[in-house]
Amino acid sequence: MKPILSKPQLGYSKAKKKFEDKSKVLEKRIEETAKLQEVTQEVMEGLVIETGFHDAFNDLRTAEDELIEWSHNTMKHEKTYKDNKQAIDDMYVKLESDPQMRARIIQLAMRVR
Repeated sequence: MKPILSKPQLGYSKAKKKFEDKSKVLEKRIEETAKLQEVTQEVMEGLVIETGFHDAFNDLRTAEDELIEWSHNTMKHEKTYKDNKQAIDDMYVKLESDPQMRARIIQLAMRVR
């Protein structure tokens, strides 16, 4: 039986899938382009826009932010949060400066039911 996911969890899953798909398309286009010409920064920037990778990245980042905000708000109603409020809030403060913490919180947020 599939777990019931919240709107932010569904949005994140959809954005992540789109990002992964666009990433594969970008990789293929880079390989194809490299056979014909040097892949300079300018060429790479064009490919990133052309393949939709840039938009997919931005959509993923927005979905991550929504998921993180939702998880923090949802967690505030749990006893575990109330018992460990300072430690949990400190984790959320580190989001922007610690990519590993951000990834860990996203993983945890996808497990919230």
